[in-house]
Amino acid sequence: MRAILVLEDGKSFNANSDLSAECFGEVILNTAVVGYQEMITDPTNAGKILVLTYPLIGNYGVAPKFNESNKIWVSGLVVKEKSRIYSNFQAKSSLSDFLKEKNALAIYNLDTRTLAVHLREKGPLFGIISTKEFDSRKLADKISQIKRQPAQTFLPEISVSKLKIIGKGKKLAVLDLGVTSGLLRQLEALGFSLNILPYNSNAKQILSIKPKGLIISSGPENDIGLARVAQNIKPLIGKLPMLGVVTGCQVLAVALGAGLSRLKLGHRGANYPLTRPGSFKGEITIQNHGYVIDHDALRKVKRLKVTACNLNDHTLEEIESKKLKLIGVQYNPVSAGFDQVNPILIKFNKLLGR
Repeated sequence: MRAILVLEDGKSFNANSDLSAECFGEVILNTAVVGYQEMITDPTNAGKILVLTYPLIGNYGVAPKFNESNKIWVSGLVVKEKSRIYSNFQAKSSLSDFLKEKNALAIYNLDTRTLAVHLREKGPLFGIISTKEFDSRKLADKISQIKRQPAQTFLPEISVSKLKIIGKGKKLAVLDLGVTSGLLRQLEALGFSLNILPYNSNAKQILSIKPKGLIISSGPENDIGLARVAQNIKPLIGKLPMLGVVTGCQVLAVALGAGLSRLKLGHRGANYPLTRPGSFKGEITIQNHGYVIDHDALRKVKRLKVTACNLNDHTLEEIESKKLKLIGVQYNPVSAGFDQVNPILIKFNKLLGR
């Protein structure tokens, strides 16, 4: 059936869809060639309209083992061409069937190249997808009306509602802002007993379980509930080893007194290079964030150093304080495959000691 995507600046794009629905959200780009299943089930993307710039999507199908959570979190999915077939030995169903099962709105046959160029030039924009209304002016007005409404937090819906324990071993607290299955699997492989806590747990509640350390997970950026999270973890700085992952890193920076800046075009893809001070080597990382830590504000924080920067725009990618026993990373610490654990998680494990 016919569908349309309208951006808040009035620009519109025609498309097709298999589901009659309407959705709203910030329109974001991801340039990765693979990983569509992980992206749409990643809580970090909650409420976003996700545009995949790779032109053919769905060709390797879907397998439950690759879900980052048990739900599709994106508000809508935008692709150039939906593959009519899928072929992979691990696949259990097609992407189309998976989307239908979850009642998720996706549109295809849209000119994603022109859309990507427009977003690169204009910066962050909100949009609306509709299969019911096709008047772009009416839909642009609807975007304005929705944006005037009070902001809502996704964290209560995303996070666990009570303490959840996984595995046996060294006790590690995980503050769930939208923790992914991939991160939990790696931590289990390191032999941790994972104590997953609700996003609004305070310092006293976290310390009461007597963990060796705390991981602040990734989750939706710029969520109004994150200010409370930063206040809750502030008393833990210097008392408990901590690792902040993407949004968790941003929360950690705010708790330390630093600010955040919004990127004109977010870092979202699988080939973002970073480098470390004093090194001539580069590392390729997977990233999914639209905000970065303010470098100037961070300089005022004592005993903290920058340990990695983005090679493209020199924004901060990693911070560390040995004195305070904390690490923050803006990239996703994903496994390289075959049950391997990301080096930053191994480093944090060593920081905890025995």
